[in-house]
Amino acid sequence: MVLTLGLAVTANAQQKDFTKLVNPFIGTGGHGHTYPGPSMPFGMVQLSPDTRLKGWDGCSGYHYTDSTIYGFSHTHLSGTGIEDYCDVLLMPTTGQYEWDNEKYASSFSHQQEQASPGYYSVKLDKYNIRVNLTSTTRVGLHEYIFPTGTKTGNVLLDLYHRDIVKDASFKVINDSTIVGMRRSTSWAQDQVLYFALRFSQPVKQWTVALDNLEKGALKTAQGRNIKTYFRFDLRADKPLYAKVSISGVSEEGALRNMDAELPHFRFNEVVKNTKDAWNKTLGKIEVNGGTPDQQTIFYSALYHASLNPNLYMDVDGQFRGTDKKIHRAKDFSNYSVFSLWDTHRALHPLMTIIDQRRTADWINTFLAQYRYGGMLPVWELSANETFCMIGYHAVPVIVDAFQKGIRGFDSTYALEAMRSYAEGEQFGMQDYIRQGYLSADVQAESVSRTLEYAYDDWCIAQMAKWLHQPEVYTRYMKRAQSYKNLFDASTGFMRGKNGSRWMSPFDPTEVNNFYTEANAWQYSFAVQQDVSGLMSLYGGKEKFVHKLNELFTTEMQLSGRHQADITGLIGQYAHGNEPSHHMAYLFNYAGQPWRTQELLNNIYQTQYHNAPDGLSGNEDCGQMSAWYVLSTMGFYSVTPGSGVYAIGSPLFDEVKIHLENGKTFSIKANNRKAQNAYIQSAQLNGRPYSKSYLAHSDIMKGGTLQFNMTNKPGKWGSEDNNIPVSAITDAVTVPVPYTEAVADRFLDKVEVTLKTTAPGLTIHYTTDGSTPTAAAATYTTPLILKETTTLHAIACKSGQCSQVATAVFHKIPTDKTINILSKLHPQFTGGGNDALIDGIRGKSDFRLGAWQSHYPGDLEAVVDLKSKRAVHKLALSVLQDLAVWIWYPTQVEYFASEDGKNFVSLGVVKNTFSDREYGTHQQELTLPVNVQTRFIKVKATTHGQIPDWHPGKGEPCHIFADEIIIE
Repeated sequence: MVLTLGLAVTANAQQKDFTKLVNPFIGTGGHGHTYPGPSMPFGMVQLSPDTRLKGWDGCSGYHYTDSTIYGFSHTHLSGTGIEDYCDVLLMPTTGQYEWDNEKYASSFSHQQEQASPGYYSVKLDKYNIRVNLTSTTRVGLHEYIFPTGTKTGNVLLDLYHRDIVKDASFKVINDSTIVGMRRSTSWAQDQVLYFALRFSQPVKQWTVALDNLEKGALKTAQGRNIKTYFRFDLRADKPLYAKVSISGVSEEGALRNMDAELPHFRFNEVVKNTKDAWNKTLGKIEVNGGTPDQQTIFYSALYHASLNPNLYMDVDGQFRGTDKKIHRAKDFSNYSVFSLWDTHRALHPLMTIIDQRRTADWINTFLAQYRYGGMLPVWELSANETFCMIGYHAVPVIVDAFQKGIRGFDSTYALEAMRSYAEGEQFGMQDYIRQGYLSADVQAESVSRTLEYAYDDWCIAQMAKWLHQPEVYTRYMKRAQSYKNLFDASTGFMRGKNGSRWMSPFDPTEVNNFYTEANAWQYSFAVQQDVSGLMSLYGGKEKFVHKLNELFTTEMQLSGRHQADITGLIGQYAHGNEPSHHMAYLFNYAGQPWRTQELLNNIYQTQYHNAPDGLSGNEDCGQMSAWYVLSTMGFYSVTPGSGVYAIGSPLFDEVKIHLENGKTFSIKANNRKAQNAYIQSAQLNGRPYSKSYLAHSDIMKGGTLQFNMTNKPGKWGSEDNNIPVSAITDAVTVPVPYTEAVADRFLDKVEVTLKTTAPGLTIHYTTDGSTPTAAAATYTTPLILKETTTLHAIACKSGQCSQVATAVFHKIPTDKTINILSKLHPQFTGGGNDALIDGIRGKSDFRLGAWQSHYPGDLEAVVDLKSKRAVHKLALSVLQDLAVWIWYPTQVEYFASEDGKNFVSLGVVKNTFSDREYGTHQQELTLPVNVQTRFIKVKATTHGQIPDWHPGKGEPCHIFADEIIIE
């Protein structure tokens, strides 16, 4: 009876056309990085116009400020910060063939453009062609309406469009069907895509161009730059249709996908079916009240939250795995595009409410990637692990789902997979395990990684507890407290360390390599798993609230590196980027839910708008939108995996969530007006409700949560027994000690002090390389070091000791000096002017501190050996990492001088390594010599401007060097 009633309610919701409330152009301007073209919910095809080929604001292929369309491609990323996809471009034209994309492109105007879920339309001004687009799950359908009276028309297929093509192929099957393949590299370094293209009428003739040189009517072609024009005799002013299906498996798979999903060309029928699918998805949440703009923002957010991840599987169940082999899914659907650093925070928790079946599919996809590729996804794209962003955030997605009762996957195998990554070698994991934090000399973004690893570890501990593995639970609960090792009580921030020394000088507004797309302000509250423990570090709730308020009210400005992702600032809170997303809700945990309500109302009004630039930051595959959906309904998942939502401020009069179990959960807000953001009282299923949090289980039971709103802050939900609690009380750890010294390198001697961040601790240390125990030397007075030394230290209390903090202090050579003549980049000095002669060699990651960047221009330096001496070898150690604009110098020339003024060239060493080779590479450009001299000059010639094929085209290249070697 209940199920029948629930289905009836859902059916009633479907009578409403929710697609009319969606504006797909939200986020296409500003830095939202969305696209306006059609896709099915979580569909494999995203068919959309491409208006921008390169650049950060062209990541989706479309930007609202553009006025030129290059064509219409079939894969797009929604709101990412790196460009990729835009595969298999079609462009209808008239007249002569043009192979150059700047010549075949057409202007357009937004007055002649429309978009709604499952439909897009635009007029190409250059050709006077109306283009209409729609799609099924795996097939994109084009409708081209040529000008009245036009006898012939063209359609260009461009396989060279957008990212770097490694290989492509093309084959004519019959007079209307073409298949092919495109293998490319961008963010996904080895993306393989197969396609099938079929027209609604026979092709009259076609012409293939290889490298923009016409080759005639080739029936097959292979190469990097393949373009083909198809010419048609148009039929009595009837539209020409083209449909393109894609596959990650094979050309045959693409054809099967087309035949199964779209055997016809009935455009309006496909539009209706796609619209129906979207209404079913959008109708899962029914909103009443609010302004028309607020409803549009809400349903556009729900729309954007339902685009990713994308189905990545053929109709027969075959898919390409992260091992690059073909597999067949059994009892699940395989997906791709997992932006987990972003989406574990809100999008996946939202889906545990409204799409539990698909959530189980995603988790099974994770486990397939572990089974075949050896690891859970970090940021997987088209069967490629990009390793973008940080953490191992497939873990909270799995754990949150399991805690909420979602099954259909092997939980024991899932725990194995989670532990496999968490015990691995990648991204400083073993250093993190050993010393309880990451330091900047072993891993970039060390503060952010430590904090996010600790949260992921807490999630693993919960899973181990539920699966009755107490030893695993204890191990990971200890690791979950690693955040304590980076909290600096003297500043009140999560502060980075070099070895065991605090980074200095320290400015909490500085964006630098200790943090991920953020600064100390934006990461100092990232302890969702132990908010109570964080409060204790601050000195209690009152001091915690003071610091938290300062986050939102400070007038400090950002400093350090420009980071385009840090947007939507309220004080130093950055709503445009994900690490901040839970922070307004932390006031609930400190007994001030009214402050959470106040801040949320501000965010609703200032960070989301019904306009192309209506998102304050990247959409990030649905996270920015999922935050809005959850928050405006009235709650948010601060700690996924806890089963608890913090209550915020509902925006609408009523929200009905139609659950998959047939039940409905309603949130009502009485007297909700613009100024009435505060909760005066609440009732759950008719009974008084005074808690400022909500259990997931209460939602899944169905029922009604009613809020009575007012325009003044009150005490509702503020009592200690009514606030949400996030606290670690088991296996409590001792924080590691830290060192203080002028620097980690010295000429003669250095004084080192050892300190702790908590009272009542005893420090024990070693300087002989051994691991200290409670029996090691007890620290009492500062240490004087006169030789290169590795210092290990622990802190102990009542028989319990911390992990080992390690610091290396280097005695640097004094037999030479250096004069840097070129310009150093201020953020990459390698520790100072002496970095090129200090004997400290850089690691493969340029951010770890030993590398100098000479930018812009050449590297030029003079080394004074202090006396004339014999020299037999000269070398410069250099780095190449094209992804971050670092190229090897084209050559290095070495000079000698006896007076430091008049130099004679000793020879030139040319770089022979490819200037197109991605990845991290190091080499020494070496010149054997036989000379007696005092002064050596080194001049490395910059690669110059970044070439056009690179995303940074036109900008200067960096030269990174870590040592001038003189022997």
